[in-house]
Amino acid sequence: MDCTPWPSDYFIKKPESFALPYHCPKSGWDDRYMRMKRSAYKNNHMDCDKANDKIYDQLHTAHKLITDMGDSINSIDIDTLVQYIYQAWDKKVDTKIRDDVDNGITLMEWGKVIIDRKLMSNKPSTASWYAGAIRALTKFNKGKDPRLNQITVTFLTNFQIAQEAKGNSKNGVSCYLRAIRALYNSAIREDQYYTKKNPFDHYKIPTSRRTKKKAVEKADFIKIRDVHYNTGSPVWHAKNYALVMFNCRGMNFVDLVKLKISDIHQDRIFYGRSKTGDQLSVRITEELSKILGYYTAGKAKDEYLFPANYDGSTKHYEKYKTLRRRMNGHLKTIAMDAGIEENFSTYTIRHSWATIAKYMGIPTEVISEGLGHNSLKTTQIYLRSFTNHVLDEANELVVS
Repeated sequence: MDCTPWPSDYFIKKPESFALPYHCPKSGWDDRYMRMKRSAYKNNHMDCDKANDKIYDQLHTAHKLITDMGDSINSIDIDTLVQYIYQAWDKKVDTKIRDDVDNGITLMEWGKVIIDRKLMSNKPSTASWYAGAIRALTKFNKGKDPRLNQITVTFLTNFQIAQEAKGNSKNGVSCYLRAIRALYNSAIREDQYYTKKNPFDHYKIPTSRRTKKKAVEKADFIKIRDVHYNTGSPVWHAKNYALVMFNCRGMNFVDLVKLKISDIHQDRIFYGRSKTGDQLSVRITEELSKILGYYTAGKAKDEYLFPANYDGSTKHYEKYKTLRRRMNGHLKTIAMDAGIEENFSTYTIRHSWATIAKYMGIPTEVISEGLGHNSLKTTQIYLRSFTNHVLDEANELVVS
């Protein structure tokens, strides 16, 4: 079929043809009237009137679809237009297609808006989380940036199955999908996209499986205090950082390296959580006071408290990742020297404080506020993995 009646500039980059269930030699085709010649000898094997009616109907449907779309056609690529035309032929769409296209902001377009905001807000970790999820979903969509109105329950289910078939863990798949859900819902909240049916109201993101125990018991944790290193050595600093984080109610490592002398007021440390922006205050314990004495000596108010420092900016985020990687490497050494068998990282310290507090009977609500969590649900995730002997003891109390 000759596609010249369609907008000529639209097909300059990539012409597209459609296969119909009819064929004839060039001599059997009438270019002027765009139909099969009934008089052509080689067309005698088919019902040309029926074929011509079909060709006319499909051409007319395609013309009408493009006309109804108007300027909206400029917001989609040729492959998407072809999909709409095939759907129109199957009578799966109607003249409201223009509204559908106008509403078709893509995941990458909206994702860039949110990612740029996070970068400007000095939250590069969150920006990286979103970017990774967008890449994964785009790769699954054969390299095409999916429009939000293409993200359906079926689409999400197929993505999950494809990821799991590749051997990706449920935790990894869940991480991708939670990021996509956050982007999708933010587009709705900001009136960038509307939908009659939110797929995330009907599709259940796979539940993350419990990974290896993230918490270290108190009896093991205090062994850290008994290992000794040369003053000023990298592993000596790492030991101090671990104890500071523990004494500060499981402070995040990123918040530790951002501390300045000015954050210390009398007997308290005041700081804002990088993740949420919430302001927290921690009373300086006796152990914490001894450690801080080394780092505060001779420093001005505007200086960083620790030699491992980070200004919190997106520009220097790579520096922070290097600091964290080195810290985790030193913590492995410390754990080995202290006889701690569990995996030991900056994340372990935070989980350990929460879990030890729970074992000691401190209410979850108090633990949640101590960690700076915005919801009890987040805290409960921290407290999921109790050791077997604790569960066994609880069972003995119940059944005896």
